[in-house]
Amino acid sequence: MNDKSNPRRRRLPVARILLVALVAFLTVEAIYLPYPWTVAKLKSTNPDITSLMKERIRKAKERHQRYMIHRSYVPLSRISNDLVHAVIVGEDGTFYENNGVDWFEVRESIDADLDAMKIVRGSSTITMQLAKNLWYSTSRDPLTKLNEVIAAYLLDHYLSKNRIMELYLNYIEFGQGVFGIEAASELYYNEPASALTRDQAARLAAIIPSPLRHSPDSGSRFVTFRTGVILDRMQARGW
Repeated sequence: MNDKSNPRRRRLPVARILLVALVAFLTVEAIYLPYPWTVAKLKSTNPDITSLMKERIRKAKERHQRYMIHRSYVPLSRISNDLVHAVIVGEDGTFYENNGVDWFEVRESIDADLDAMKIVRGSSTITMQLAKNLWYSTSRDPLTKLNEVIAAYLLDHYLSKNRIMELYLNYIEFGQGVFGIEAASELYYNEPASALTRDQAARLAAIIPSPLRHSPDSGSRFVTFRTGVILDRMQARGW
C-alpha cells in the first residue's frame, strides 16, 4: 500500500510534533513548580516570606515608597470558627471535598472568559490561592494559572486540609502590608482572631477578592453586599 494513502501514516509526523511540544512544555513548566520536598516541608515549617510579599515590596521600591509588613502567625486553633466558615463559603465552598482544584468552577470560568474574550471570572480554590501567594505573582495569565493548578495538587497531596487552611489564613493579604488574619483582626477590630464575631468574620472574608481596594470596616456597597451573601451562605449550612 502506498504510504501516502494511509491516513495513520500521514498523521504520524503531526502526532510526534505534538508529543515533542508537550514534553518540552512540561519540561519548561517544571522549572516554575515547587519541588515536592519544598511542599512537604510545609507540614511543619512556616515560610518567612511569600512571593506575594516580595512582589508588593518590589513594586513599592519602584515607586520609591516605604513598605512595612504586618503579620503575626497563629495556629488554626486560635482562629475563630466563624472566620474559617466565612472564608470557605466566600472563597471555596467545596474546600474539604475537592483535591485542590474545583473543576466545575474552572469550566465555568473558561466559558465566561471565552465569551468575553478576556479573563473576567476567577476559579481559584483556597489551595490554588495559597499556591499563588507562596510561589507566584498576581498575574492572571494562563501559564501562571496552570502552575497554580499543579502546585495545588502538590499541596493537597502532602498537606492536610487543616494545615492548608492554617497557612492560607496566615499569609493571605488583608490590606496594604497586612498579611494574615491575626494582624487583620488586630488592625480592624482590636481583637485577636480567636475573638472575631460572626459579622466581623464575614466582613473580613468579604474583602479577600480585593484587599487593597476595600476594608472590612467600610460601608461600601461591595463589602455590604458580599458580607450579606457570606452570612446567608453560612446560615444555609447551619453555621
